[in-house]
Amino acid sequence: MPAFGAVLSAVQEGCFHCGLPIPAGADWSVTIDHVARPMCCPGCESVAQAIVANGLDDYYRTRTGFADTADREALVPEQLRLYDASTDEAPDDAETIEASFTLEGIRCAACVWLIERRLAAVPGLLQADVNVATERLHVRWAVGACQASDILQALQSIGYRAYPYDAKRHEEYLRTAEKTLFRRLFIAGLAMMQVMMYAFPAYTATDGTLDADMDALMRWASLLMTIPAVLYSALPFYQGAWANLRQKALGMDVPIALGIVAAFAGSLDATWRNTGDVYYDSVTMFIFLLLCSRYVELLARRKAASALQKMQHALPASALLLKNYPADRASELVPAGLLKQGDVILVRPGDAIAADGTLIEGQTSIDLSLLTGESQPVGKTVGDAVPGGAVNAAQPMLLRVDKPVKESTMAALLSLIEQAGQGKPQLALWADKVSAWFVAGLLLLAAGVFVAWQIIDPSRAWPIAIAVLVVSCPCALSLATPTALAAATDRLLRHGVLITHGHVLETLHRVSHVVFDKTGTLTYGKPVVQKMQLLGSASREDCSRIASALESANAHPLAQAILRYGSNDTNSLQCEQVEYVAGQGVAGRIGNADYRIGNAQFVSGMAGALPESSEQSGMTSVYLGTQGNWLARFDISDEIRPDAQQVIRTFTRLGKKVILLSGDRQSAADRVGRLLGIDTVYGDKLPQQKLDVVRQLQEQKQGAIVAMVGDGINDAAVLRAADVSFAMASGAALAQTHADAVVTSEHLSTIADTALVAARTMAVVRQNLGWASLYNVIAIPAAAVGWLNPWVSAIGMSVSSAIVVLNALRLRHIKLQAASMTSLPKQVRPAPV
Repeated sequence: MPAFGAVLSAVQEGCFHCGLPIPAGADWSVTIDHVARPMCCPGCESVAQAIVANGLDDYYRTRTGFADTADREALVPEQLRLYDASTDEAPDDAETIEASFTLEGIRCAACVWLIERRLAAVPGLLQADVNVATERLHVRWAVGACQASDILQALQSIGYRAYPYDAKRHEEYLRTAEKTLFRRLFIAGLAMMQVMMYAFPAYTATDGTLDADMDALMRWASLLMTIPAVLYSALPFYQGAWANLRQKALGMDVPIALGIVAAFAGSLDATWRNTGDVYYDSVTMFIFLLLCSRYVELLARRKAASALQKMQHALPASALLLKNYPADRASELVPAGLLKQGDVILVRPGDAIAADGTLIEGQTSIDLSLLTGESQPVGKTVGDAVPGGAVNAAQPMLLRVDKPVKESTMAALLSLIEQAGQGKPQLALWADKVSAWFVAGLLLLAAGVFVAWQIIDPSRAWPIAIAVLVVSCPCALSLATPTALAAATDRLLRHGVLITHGHVLETLHRVSHVVFDKTGTLTYGKPVVQKMQLLGSASREDCSRIASALESANAHPLAQAILRYGSNDTNSLQCEQVEYVAGQGVAGRIGNADYRIGNAQFVSGMAGALPESSEQSGMTSVYLGTQGNWLARFDISDEIRPDAQQVIRTFTRLGKKVILLSGDRQSAADRVGRLLGIDTVYGDKLPQQKLDVVRQLQEQKQGAIVAMVGDGINDAAVLRAADVSFAMASGAALAQTHADAVVTSEHLSTIADTALVAARTMAVVRQNLGWASLYNVIAIPAAAVGWLNPWVSAIGMSVSSAIVVLNALRLRHIKLQAASMTSLPKQVRPAPV
């Protein structure tokens, strides 16, 4: 006993189970030999309690040393401990913390239900949403009540691992998971073919020509070939079922595992006793077909998440920094995260741009497909802004960094992607609930069928009960919605719409009112000279050149519009003695003459009384004059997007009520409304008034379902209040964070396309749910009355899941170019504009 005495002496100063020091304030303990023994962590406490509970506490009296242990800190990844630290250092006024993790071990849609159910029991965890397509977990917890490591422990307890998103590690995991699943599938397929070869003589020798010894040999050979499939290929089903049962839940792996074990156990018994039927062919075929279904589902999830993953990998980890530019052009490879405003970087052809910046040297084309969905490269020259995340498609260029990487355009979109797929529409929640009850009912039915056939025909009771377990397809119910939503989200992202909340497509399909902001939404938000009216004898070209010379150094939006209007005119005029009069205009001398450009009152001080001139309603007029003469009037207004009228007509023909809601002047809003055919126009609305308009619509007797499209900071509140909302990516970041979807392209028609995708998606979801329900309603009774044997049931179950997945994948290939004009039925197509 001296060895035990040494151990006991050691544990007096440390954990009784592992011997490690006990942290200050720790209160973990287990009663062993009627004495409360201290423990260093919950893990040791759990293991020790399990040893005692199973009557094995003699282990502590006879051991001669401690088992190999790992430092408790090593059990928690460094990144997770950083999350814990950030929790401890949260601002005093912070009540909750949010984070996203990558999940390992997701096998099918049933895993999502199990994970969310387990995390719901973690104290302090307020929200846990799993995106099955990207295998990402988004969580929100109360400060002080929960930490990231608590979430990790909860996931590990049911067989899943989580870690902060790391692109390289995630890619390696995906490749490993796919290879492992394919290996299991290959072994199951090989076993199935061999077993079918051994079973074929028994099926064909119905006239008794197969002697007993040969029959027994075939059975034992089938058993040997079935063992690898049952013990290795089917392992994911056992793991899923065990995790379900540990959580006292009935997931979809439970009936699958029971069916495999029951069929194999019955066959093994019949083989050992050399009497009765064997089902090795059914077992191997069931495993193979089910793995085929899961492999197809895995590939579908990869494809559905492909666009999101491309965006997540778009920002480069490094950049070529020119530290001493312009004195020295030597470049140094530095982490992109260290770039700061004012740094100059070299971007080579084919490289992704690390941060938002301004082109200071070179002329190139950039690929914006990941950011906006634009398929054609866009030309850029010196002075142009270039967004981070775009790809340099032509020549080398030098870029001056305008924003750090974490504030780049791509980084902003990535923060929105973190939200993508988190929420679940009502149809998905309904399917999850139905699936859980479905499994419980199925197990009871299988037990009842077994008892009934024991009375009717005991020889058929076992195979019929197995067939009932095998033929059911709860997976199809759970796959119906998430697979379709993932495919549709991927298609829209490639078309220029980023969905950040799960309910968007379902709600958009039911929308009754579509409300548009004006500036930056229906229009570009940038003043444009719509018309120049000559008021004197000077030519159009001369007036344009004089106006451009006067405004050449003016940054006012109206001045920039005039400069753009005259950009094609050769201008060698130089303006001197420039004088800016705030709120009125600019005065200056060109050659030997003085000129003024600005409002009518300002110019009239030099040009005299204004001649009769019919100003255009809804436009801003800028006048040009010289001493005693009026020269021209520039009518300026915001430019309407070329596809805006098409979008409005599409929604109108679809039976949606379209409303224009703007903070701009009523006259300007009315003008845009008339041009686009919008009957209901609200102008001069402050943010609170916009919010009131939407709430009044929602509080009507029948309760309107409102979609809101906006872009500005003043739209943030109304975007949040609407039932479903879209923000333009060119607008304010605050608007984007409050919206349910972000239009990343310059085409407003993508919103109409989204409505089309929503309709198609809901149709596919209903088809999937209808098929899954109909299949189960027909197949389960057929199996229960003995019309289907186990291997036929396996085929039906696998085909049912495959049909659901493949039907959903059709959404990835919807043709969406100007969908409102080309893809809608004839009766709802708008007339040509």
